[in-house]
Amino acid sequence: MEIRVLKYFLAIANQGSITAAANSLHLTQPTLSRQIQDLEKELKQKLLVRGKYKVTLTPEGLMLKKRAEEIIEMVEKTKAEFNSINDIISGDIYIGCGETDSMKYIAEIMKELRDEYPNIKFHIHSGNAEDVTEKLDKGLLDFGLLIQPIDLSKYDYITMPQKDTWGVIMPKNSPLAKKDVIKIDDLIDVPIIASRQMSKKYSAESGFLDWFGEKFDYLNIAATYNLVYNAAIMVDNGIGYAITLDKLVNITNNTNVCFRPLSPKLESGLDIVWKKNQVFSPATKLFLQKLKEKLTV
Repeated sequence: MEIRVLKYFLAIANQGSITAAANSLHLTQPTLSRQIQDLEKELKQKLLVRGKYKVTLTPEGLMLKKRAEEIIEMVEKTKAEFNSINDIISGDIYIGCGETDSMKYIAEIMKELRDEYPNIKFHIHSGNAEDVTEKLDKGLLDFGLLIQPIDLSKYDYITMPQKDTWGVIMPKNSPLAKKDVIKIDDLIDVPIIASRQMSKKYSAESGFLDWFGEKFDYLNIAATYNLVYNAAIMVDNGIGYAITLDKLVNITNNTNVCFRPLSPKLESGLDIVWKKNQVFSPATKLFLQKLKEKLTV
């Protein structure tokens, strides 16, 4: 299986037409069709359903599209790393992160590194823990900033210096907004917009199961989210009360929502992680050195 042919396949998948893909690749249509037929023979799977005016992907074709995108991304990342070896220190650093105020520590290190080495570029991928760790494991990310709980057995890591505080985003005109803190009984009879950490799979490790106790199963979960920006929009539109981390949503006078912390206090730690035995480029090696200088004693 050649990288070139995977790029051909992606061109067809993205344009939905062998003719259009052939034109963009400066190939003849018969040549491109033959390359894809050879690929189907090699994989022993039908990848395309050829219609009169367009082609669609089979389930196997959809699977190959995802894998091909990952392979091409990894090839380009590897080429960039090797191209940077002989340069003045430069290169690309890929960081995945959940939504957290602790990103400010990473941003400070990024700024310092860019001031010293302006040819270094950072690429930030926002996502939940599953998304970030999947890309870490495949080598598509160099580092991940993850909210606990997280299985750290496959990673080296540094624990961040601050913990994030859990609370509730609610409309400013809500009766609960008159309270300084939100307690368990305040949440039993209201619609809840829940984060990943509140799911049954993670609630014990994240502390939610202990915090709610036997009342956990009586929560009225109206919606779930993995990006707090979307949760805040749902709150603003009256869908429910979002349980989330502090300092992630704009709660200034110009907005319709506010934040109140949970009581008893509930916090989550964070870790910056990278794969064990990872081979670092010069740029990522410098970034890791800065991380250790700033975040460890």
